[in-house]
Formats: sequence, C-alpha cells, structure tokens
Amino acid sequence: MAGNGGFQASGGYNDRPPSSTGSGEPDVGVDPASSSFFNNEFKRHEDLKMMLDSNKDSQKLDAMKRIVGMVAKGKDASDLFPAVVKNVVCKNLEVKKLVYVYLTRYAEEQQDLALLSISTFQRALKDPNQLIRASALRVLSSIRVQMIAPIMMLSIKEAVMDMSPYVRKTAAHAIPKVYSIDPEQKDQLVEVIEKLLADKTTLVAGSAIQAFEEVCPERSDLIHKNYRKLCNLLVDVEEWGQVVIINMLTRYVRSQFINPNADNVGDEVDKPFYESEKDSNDDDDDDDDDKEEAKAKTKPKQYVMDSDHRLILRQCKPLLNSRNAAVVMAVAQLYHHCAPKSEVSTVARSLIRLLRSHSEVQYVVLSNIATMSLKQKGMFEPFLKSFYVRSNDATHIKLLKLEILTSLATETNIATILRELQTYVTSSDKEFAAATIQAIGRCASNISEVTDTCLNGLVLLMSNRDESVVAESVVVIKKLLQMQSSTHKDIIIHMARMVDNITVPMARASILWLIGEYSERVPKIAPDVLRKMAKTFIQEEDIVKLQILNLGAKLMITNSKQTKLLCQYVFNLAKYDQNYDIRDRSRFLRALVLPTGEKGQLAKHAKKIFLSTKPAPVLESKFKDRDQYQQLPEWPEVAPDPSVRNVEVVMPWSEKTPLTKKQKQKPEKSFYSSTESSSPEDSSDDEDSDDESEDEETDSDDEKSEDSEEDSESSDDTDIEKYKPKKEEKVEKKKEVVVAESESEEDSSEEEDSSDDESSTESEVEVKKKKSPVKKPPAKKAPKKPSQDLDLLLDFGDDVPSGGPVGGAGGGPTIGAGDLLTPLSALNIDNTSSATNTASASSQMFAPVQVQSKSRELLNKMAGDGLSVTYKFTRTISIFSPKMVSIELSFTNGSDKTLSGIKIGQKKIQSGMEIHDFPEIAALAPKNSTTVLMAINFNDTTQPAGFEICTEEKKFNVSISAPVGELLQPYNIHEKEFIKEQGKLSGMNENTAKVKIEEDKTDMKSVVTAVYRVANVVQVPSSEDGTYRFAAQTMASNIPVLTTVSVKDDGTGKLTVNCEKMVIGTMLMKDVKGSLES
Repeated sequence: MAGNGGFQASGGYNDRPPSSTGSGEPDVGVDPASSSFFNNEFKRHEDLKMMLDSNKDSQKLDAMKRIVGMVAKGKDASDLFPAVVKNVVCKNLEVKKLVYVYLTRYAEEQQDLALLSISTFQRALKDPNQLIRASALRVLSSIRVQMIAPIMMLSIKEAVMDMSPYVRKTAAHAIPKVYSIDPEQKDQLVEVIEKLLADKTTLVAGSAIQAFEEVCPERSDLIHKNYRKLCNLLVDVEEWGQVVIINMLTRYVRSQFINPNADNVGDEVDKPFYESEKDSNDDDDDDDDDKEEAKAKTKPKQYVMDSDHRLILRQCKPLLNSRNAAVVMAVAQLYHHCAPKSEVSTVARSLIRLLRSHSEVQYVVLSNIATMSLKQKGMFEPFLKSFYVRSNDATHIKLLKLEILTSLATETNIATILRELQTYVTSSDKEFAAATIQAIGRCASNISEVTDTCLNGLVLLMSNRDESVVAESVVVIKKLLQMQSSTHKDIIIHMARMVDNITVPMARASILWLIGEYSERVPKIAPDVLRKMAKTFIQEEDIVKLQILNLGAKLMITNSKQTKLLCQYVFNLAKYDQNYDIRDRSRFLRALVLPTGEKGQLAKHAKKIFLSTKPAPVLESKFKDRDQYQQLPEWPEVAPDPSVRNVEVVMPWSEKTPLTKKQKQKPEKSFYSSTESSSPEDSSDDEDSDDESEDEETDSDDEKSEDSEEDSESSDDTDIEKYKPKKEEKVEKKKEVVVAESESEEDSSEEEDSSDDESSTESEVEVKKKKSPVKKPPAKKAPKKPSQDLDLLLDFGDDVPSGGPVGGAGGGPTIGAGDLLTPLSALNIDNTSSATNTASASSQMFAPVQVQSKSRELLNKMAGDGLSVTYKFTRTISIFSPKMVSIELSFTNGSDKTLSGIKIGQKKIQSGMEIHDFPEIAALAPKNSTTVLMAINFNDTTQPAGFEICTEEKKFNVSISAPVGELLQPYNIHEKEFIKEQGKLSGMNENTAKVKIEEDKTDMKSVVTAVYRVANVVQVPSSEDGTYRFAAQTMASNIPVLTTVSVKDDGTGKLTVNCEKMVIGTMLMKDVKGSLES
C-alpha cells in the first residue's frame, strides 16, 4: 500500500510539473519528463507565453530575458512572435527594450504579424526615450516589405532631424535597408544622406559615410564641403566608423589630387641639384649659361602637395597607434595608395606591432605586408627578424612569412635569409618544406650572386629521405638550369641517375624534360634513360608519359641511329593509351619525326620546333597582382578645382558686421524720405523689406540684448547710433503695419524712451489702419515680407461692398464653396490697387479648368459576352453620401440580343467600405449604350471594391480601385490657414520630392492643370511667385491633404505633400510628380 501510494503521488506530480520559469506556478505539459510530453496536446514554450500574457512586469521581463537568451544561443524562438509583439506597448522600459531586440531579429521572417504593429512602431518613434525611438526605427527597417518603404522613408526623415545623435545614427543604418528593398527611393535617400553628412556629431559620422558608400558612392560632390570636417573628426569617431571613413577618403583622395609619386617627380626634383653642382665646378666650359637656360626650360614643375591632401595624412597618422587592427590596416592602406613613397614607411612599425595579435589578424596583416613589400623592400627590411617562422605558427602563417622573407631578400641580407631557409627545409611540415625549396629557387633566380650556392644546396637535397623534398628540389633545379644550363652538365647527369629512385610524377617529368632539352650535352646517358622509361611506360602517370614521348621525339632528331626503334616502340604503346591526350600526342609526333612517305613542311623543320631555345621561367610572387582588393580610381593628370572644399564658417561674433554696414544706409534713407516724393519712398521701403528679411536670421536673444543696450542711454553714443536703425526695423516688424517714413522718424525717439510708448504707438497706428484703409497707397504695404502679402490681399477683400462675391473671408479662415475665383475677382474690381500689385497677385491664382475625366475599362466586351462597361470619376459630390466617390458607369451592348435585368449582385468589399448600387437597367437593346451613377465609400484606401454585374443570364466579377487623387474633395481655405495647417503636418507627415518640369510647361496654367489632372483639389491663392498651393481633404475622414509646388525658371522645382495619412501622402506625391514631369 505504501508503495502504491508513493507511485500514485509520483504520478500526480507528473500530471502537474513544476513551472519551468521558476515562479512556483504550475505549468501543464511543459516538463519533458512528464507523461504529457508524449501527449498530442503538448505545446512548446507554453510557460513563456503565459508569462508574457501576465499582468506583472517582472514576469514579462523574466520571460523576455529567457527568450533573448534563446535567440543568442541560436535556438528558434519564432513561434513566440505573436506573444512578444503584443508587449511592444508595455510601459516597462526594460521589457520594451528586450521586445525590440527580439523583433529586430524576427521581423523579417514574420512580416505579416510585424505589419500589424506598424502603427505601434510609428507611435514609438515619438517616445521620449531615445533608445525606444531608435529601437522602433530599427525594427521598422527590419521589415523587408516594399509596400511599407514609403513609411520607412518618412520615419527616416523624421529620425534624421531628431535631437539624439543615437537616433540619427540608427536612421543612417536604416538607409541601406530601404535602398535594398526599393531602389526608386534613391533620390530621397541621397537628400537624407546629405543632411547626415553635415552632422557634426562623431557618433553619426561613421554611419552616415557607410550609408553614403552603400547608396551613392559615386556622388563625390556630397563629400567636398564635408571633407575637412571628416578629417578633423576622424580621431574622435568610433573605431569602425574610422575604418569606413578612411576607406571612403582613400577613394576620394585618389580622384581629387594628383599622384605624389609620379615617375618624374622624385627624380627630377633632385636631379637639377647635382647637375648645377657639377656645372659650378666646371668653370672652364664656355656654354654654362646655355646649359642653365636649357635646363630651366626643360625643368618640370616641382610637386607641391595640396593642403587638403596633407590634412588627411596628418590626421590619420595618430590612428596608427589604435588598438583596433582594422583601423591600423585602413591607415596603412591609405598611406600605401595615397602617400609619397618617403612617408609610406611610417606605417611599418605599426603593422609589425599587429603581428603579436591573434592568428586571424596575423594572416590579414601578413597578406598586406607581402603585397606592400614587393613595391618597397626597404620599408620592412629593418624588421626582418619579425618574419622568422616560429614552431607554433600555423602553416598558412608560415607560408606568408616565407613569402615576405623571399621578397625582402637583397644582396646584403641574402646570407642571413638562406641560413634561415636552410633550417626550414628540415621541417616536419611537408607543405612548408616544399614551399621553402621554392623560396630558395626564387632567391637564386633574383640574386645572381647566390645562384650557384643555391643550386649546390638543392642538389644535396636530392639525397634527402623525404620524397616531397626531393621532388620539389628537382622541379626548382629544372627551372634554374634553364637560366644557365651550359655550366651545369654534372647536375643533369646526377639527376638522370636518380630517375629510378624518384617516384613523384612531377619530379620524374622534370628530369625527363631536362634530359630531352639538353640531350646533346649528355649523348650517352639520354638513350639509356629512354630505354628505362620505355619499360615502365604503361605504369607511369600521364604527365610522365607525355614527357617520355617528348624525350623520344627529341632523341629521334638528335640521335636517330640509337633511338629509332625505341621511339617507334614508345609511339606504338601510346597509340592505344586510355588518355586521348597521349594518343593525340603520339600521332602528332610520329608524323613529325617518323614520316611514312616524303617529309612534309613541318617535318623538315622538326629540329627548330622541338629544340629551339626556350625562355627561362620567371619565378614571381603570387602577391604581385594583389595591389588592390577594391578598385581605386586612377590619379587625375590635372588636379580638380580645390575651391569646392571651401566652406564659409560663420563666426558667432560676425553677426554684428551687417549692423555697421546698415549704419550708413539708414540715415540716407531717412534723409531722402523726408524730402523726396513718393517714388523714392517706395524704393526705400523696398530696401527696408530686404533688411527685415535679413533681420529674421538673428536670434531672439540678440533682440533682447539690443533692446537692453538701447534702453540704457548712458552707453556710448556711437553704439546707440549703430543700433538705432536696427531698433526701428524691429519695432516695425513687431507692429506688422507700415507707416510713412516721416512718421517713423518722429516716433523713433519716443519708442526709444520707453516700451509703453511703443505699445501706444502701435495701437494708434492700428486704429488708423482700421478707420481708413484706402487712404494710404498700396505701395506703403510693400515692405512687408513676401509671406505676408496675402494679408494685403485679404484686406482689400474686406472692403468690397456686400454685393461682391466675397463672403466671410475677413472673419474666418475658410471660403465658401463656389468662391474659388473670389481672390481673382476681388483683385479685378478693386479700384484702389495699382496695376503692378494686381498683376503680381493675380499671377498666383489660376481660374480652374474642366479636366477631362479619364475613362477606364471595367468589363471587356469579350469577357462580358458582348456587354462592355467603362467607368470614370465625376469629381462631384455624391447624392447618396458625402463620404462616397461618385462614379459614372457606361454600359454598351455589343451583342445581337437585348440584355435585361442589369444590376449589381454580390459585393466583395473590405470592412469600412460601402457600395451604393446603381438603379437596375431593365433592358439594353443591341448596339445601344446607357449611363448610370453609383457611389463607393473607399474608406480612404486604394484597395479595390469588388462586386458582380449581373444580367438575367450571367454574372461577371469586376472591381473598381480609385487612384488616390480621386479619394479627395476640394478644401477651401486661404493662405494663412494653409501655412498653419502645413506647419502642423510636418516631419513624418510631410513628403518632399524634386521635380524637373519642361521649360515650356513652367507657366501657371500648365502646372495647375497638371495637378488637377491627377487630383481633385482646389488651388489656394498664393502670395509667393512660383509657388502654387492646393488643398483637399479625404472623403471618408475629412483629413486635410495639402500640396505645394515651387517652380523655378529653369524648370527645376520642389513638390511637397502634407497629410496625416502617410500612405495617401506618398502615393499622391508620386502621382503629382509624374503628371508634372510628363
């Protein structure tokens, strides 16, 4: 009983295992030891999901730590995505950070679920915490879906303007991701990169350059003005940012400066010095003067390094002491490719220091040293012992060091290097020993003084027990004998005697080639070698068989009496060999050396063909052509304009300079305004407006300091004189009204005495304006800023008689429907306005035209059995609902029978959409047409609305999708309200693009018509030349959509669309841009 009870207790424990989270709460079916593990209802990670659904932040945090730990170990945690993504709205900061870490990892795999949380990510972009904003942007850019590229683009634009450099850095990282999924965004991305490059924060610099390298590396014009800033910031940038910047600047230097190591630079600068010294000592020559003149004419221009070229070399030099090996290598690359030869040796000591690092770093550094040492041997010669091979070095490290030692070999140090190589030959590493023999051969070929010594040493190695060493020695000796075979007959005889003992195919083939090539020097031994090879021909490797055939052919030419039968025997064996190369070679050689009939033309010249002098092989380093891992531009012959890198630095104290200049101009204007007629006043007022526009650049702090200086009358008189005109301008700006200059002179003294006088004067002038707005000529309002000209326009509209077309324009921000031409009409009937003002103001308002609606096919005649249907958007207010888009359907019966009962059947629409049916068409006779009206509420989306068009006999599935411009309705506001609304919709709600308009289409009519063609908007009167504003609102939710087109005379312009719904704004911008550029 006790046993049974214990067993039952154990079973109960397995039914409810302890929580795997350690929280003490039971979790069913999560313990692998329990019986429920084999149950069909077992659910993986169920405890984690329960913890994530908990109301306690501590449990959520614990669960997220475990999940991130799983991700870090490489375990799959993708099935937890729905449970994790719900916690993105968690208020706990630590939980939210871990959630974003997880989402960054799995957002690309779980795109559908991630898309559902985009609105949450967008809200997080405005979170007060910079880490949350950056994490949200990182997750958003990790969703690789082209459909949300515009949203990502808007988020990046918003993040670029963020106060936190960490967020701006994250925006720079997101740019290449957007470019990879939507290359069409390149133009907008380049604008963002241009802003990031101008960032003076070291945290952003490296990431901005990386984005530049990924998106537009060819745009060197973006680097010009930032070049010096990047050079100066280089030391303070993070290590990996330094690598990216140095690599980019290496390409920049190669394209913007001339080569400091041109062939005629270093030599020609020193050459005249010695020649002049020689000529000075030769006093007896009569033509010294003529030589000096000739040399002066032929003397090349001495190279002077550009200051910007010197700047990058000077700023990078301290980075040679960096702890990061990649930074040191980047600087070494810069010096190798861009520095004068005399300065390249600066990097040698730093590269040697890196050889004490890990083997991976050693390999990269040694590979680069092997490349650099081929061009400049003296650079690393002082550090020769650093390249000696250690016993614990890996094979690939040994081979690189051996390569470098061979490259550094000179007549002075060859003895030391050969002694070192002699010890390497006995190494147990066969690959390394063979490479050492090749290195000895290279030294022997490069330095003629040690060739004999190396040959003797290699001959001794032929008696080595290791076959690989012997074989490699034979191959190297063969190459060296080709250089000087006449003096080494004994070596050839010695090698011929060893042919029986050597089994390596390559070595046997090399010996046979040597005996055949120099058979005339060993006439007695060569036939005997052929006899031995004929015995073992069948067992030899293919490479050896080919050389046996060659040996037989050569001996047949030089010693046919002794070798003819052997040669025929070998050719007959090769005739039936399995390798077709050997069969072909035997037939070819037989025809040349053993012709059956008369000798052909080739057979007559067989000796010249086979025994001609062969060029000696060149033993070169395999690193010879590895000068550039990445292609660098060639040095320009003529240096580009260096002025493109000049940047005007505005110093903080330089703002006072314009004040001293205006000091002389202001009294002159006040003098003329008091004596001259109204026309000089107009010109002086225009100058005042220019000064005011300049004053807008000053800060409010400057205004306060200037006011305090003027209020203290005990200050210096000259200072008061200097700031006095400035004060008058600022008072006029605060009043926002303009009076005659004589009045402003009289009031200026009172305004300087106290601020109370200013306020009283302001109120009095405003009262005067309200009482008699027509008494003052319109020219008096010219000094206002261009953006305030609309106030002038609206003031004229206020005084129009009540019978005029203006209704309520002065009191409210909106204009009634149907008053589209109100501003133009007001200008035309206003007798007080001058001709100049009328022309300038009316040029910014264009009478709306009737744009022909585009007819679209809904049902094809073939698909509809004779019934064809087209539709077009009427752009009128629907009689069914103001939220619905009015659509005109045109039915045409192309069949031979009457169609009856035409109506809408089943509807397939998304939630939020509505379709109002058109009235049923009872009958449609053959070859007849009819039109009906229907309405659809698209719910401010471009998703298609599907439905059935039914006749009595058949049903046809069709769908209507509205362009984004047809989802809008005109929104009548005036310019002030437009600018105010536009200010509210900045940042992520703003889309901008550059447009290129044909020069013959830059007039107002063409621009306005192009916008009307794609969007149902209304033009807003604009007071700025070349700026056209259009307002609309979405039909379903009445969200404002503001469009601004700024056009210059050369056809270039800027398009701006502001809308709270970013998708609508982006799509509308593309449509309007396409219409303007078409």
